[in-house]
Amino acid sequence: MRDLGTNKENTWCSGCGNFGILNAVKKAMSSLHEAGLPLADIAITCGIGCHGKIFDYLALSGVYGLHGRGTATASGIKLANPNLQVISFGGDGDSLGEGLEHTLFAAKRNMDITLILHNNGTYGLTTGQFSPLSEHGYKGLSTPAGNIERPFRAIPLLLEAGATFAARGYSANPDHLADLIVQGVNHKGFSFIEVMQPCVSYNNNYTELNHKIKLLEAIPSSNSQAVELATNRDYIYLGVFSKMLLPVYHEDLYQDANPVRDRLSKLQRTHIIEI
Repeated sequence: MRDLGTNKENTWCSGCGNFGILNAVKKAMSSLHEAGLPLADIAITCGIGCHGKIFDYLALSGVYGLHGRGTATASGIKLANPNLQVISFGGDGDSLGEGLEHTLFAAKRNMDITLILHNNGTYGLTTGQFSPLSEHGYKGLSTPAGNIERPFRAIPLLLEAGATFAARGYSANPDHLADLIVQGVNHKGFSFIEVMQPCVSYNNNYTELNHKIKLLEAIPSSNSQAVELATNRDYIYLGVFSKMLLPVYHEDLYQDANPVRDRLSKLQRTHIIEI
């Protein structure tokens, strides 16, 4: 497989959890490629934020989107060419703040895409404002006295919206995270992978995460058990919380059609216009 690195200067802060996510993605792409998936059949999207810089550091095709529009862009790519495996990167603010409606509707429709959520619990790129996933009491630039809101719980929220694959990884365990990404991409349906990712500049929670991280022993047997484990206050469980097969949107919409493959030639389009 060709090198997925680029010549772009990496501007993440030293120690940022995004480095672990980048390494995990590269490892996952290598595994998928070895299993027969051409890199040309992978497309990536992102929104705006520290997470979005990963687009510059991966030599993969895709679209660097607007703030919160990563899942909308990914959905459009998948509808245009269902043969592609589409991966969207989003931040906790980008995907569950500005882009909340796009994320929820992509899950509701069971779009056959994968969303990797970089959850650092803050708007790191704009210097530490609280995000929809910031813990109650979080002190940042916009909440110096402490965040008075209570956060969304990402996995229960996406399960309720309709995600058919939901998992959680940790940027400091890139091997485990890479395996989750491979599973998510191979899953047919909307795959949601929350990645606990410390922001060393504005929400450095490595110590808490390292203390609380615990691997799931198996996929929970019910949705209620998945929600209970995903919201446990004593441990932060990693692994697959839910996996089910349901009809995907593009096949319900137009069966096995492919707009890119089946499009009319320039000559045919010109002929129609002339008629």
